Amino acid sequence: MPGLRLSPLDRAHRALNAKMVEFGGWDMPVAYPTGTIAEHLACRSNAVVFDVSHLGTVRIEGYYAKAALQGVLTNDLDKIEVGRAQYTHLLNDQGCVLDDIIVWWIKEDRFDVMPNASNTDRVLSAIGGVDVTATRAVLAVQGPKAKDFLATINKEFADIKKFSVRQINWRGVECIVAGTGYTGENGVEIAVPNSHAIELWDAIVESGVTPAGLGARDTLRLEAGLPLHGHELSPLITPLEANLNWVVAWDKSEFTGRGALIKQRESGVERSLVGITTPGRRPPRDGCQVFSGETQIGITTSGNFSPSLQHGVAMALVEPRTQVGDAVTIDVRGTRLEGVVVKLPFIAKK
Repeated sequence: MPGLRLSPLDRAHRALNAKMVEFGGWDMPVAYPTGTIAEHLACRSNAVVFDVSHLGTVRIEGYYAKAALQGVLTNDLDKIEVGRAQYTHLLNDQGCVLDDIIVWWIKEDRFDVMPNASNTDRVLSAIGGVDVTATRAVLAVQGPKAKDFLATINKEFADIKKFSVRQINWRGVECIVAGTGYTGENGVEIAVPNSHAIELWDAIVESGVTPAGLGARDTLRLEAGLPLHGHELSPLITPLEANLNWVVAWDKSEFTGRGALIKQRESGVERSLVGITTPGRRPPRDGCQVFSGETQIGITTSGNFSPSLQHGVAMALVEPRTQVGDAVTIDVRGTRLEGVVVKLPFIAKK
């Protein structure tokens, strides 16, 4: 499509007959001929590889790099150390989420900050640094057997622990490998220079790993209860409403939005994120009204059919008095789906 950014792996996707869609200003694969459900189940039982090059990389370096991040982002880098990754938020002055971010702490004075695709400019403006997104591809290899396959390509890839980060030389180029992902399964994300991106992709696929598109990535993260910016998080939703209080380092010195969050913590939230399950194959969708009896109590933020559970699942922002076990209905285009409020995640994260 004209005007869309192309992944360094675009040629490889088209060679595999991927169905391509626009996502965050990029032309990305939503599924391959095997289909989203098969790709989803392959991740739960074996291993898949996603192209997530549409995620941003903002590199911030120098003596003041850590202080610059500490003064803006919600989490506390003093909780981790060099060679670790951390989930965090960038807020606006109202305490709502401009973006949710993974920070890779690569060297004492070097951080790679990973925003969502459409939010890279917003994050760059807030923290400074340099946008190096265009210089690399990012491959996410996920699933219970992901590291078994990776060990056949490079044993060091397979040695990466959860939320650790390491620079690894692969065929003469520096890759940055992190024990992070967005599926609820074990695995890694590998940032590889564009010059070797297709070569690494091909090596991973040839080892036996199944290519998977953004469709499976979304159903996997939904089952794992992981938020998606623009759905469970947004410039109108706070971390406290999304039940992500642990992302906020309350004892840290000032960061953007801290004052607003403290006020909300003291007064209490007016809505809270919950999980809802529905029977049958007809899925709930985002933006559907949620009812207790005939009273609307909230709205769904994400919804789909769960390939692992074989029924519908949704996340929703509802009145905080709502309890696990409560019966609800979801209005899907005029049809009421019966539902039950459940504890998140739907599938236990590995």
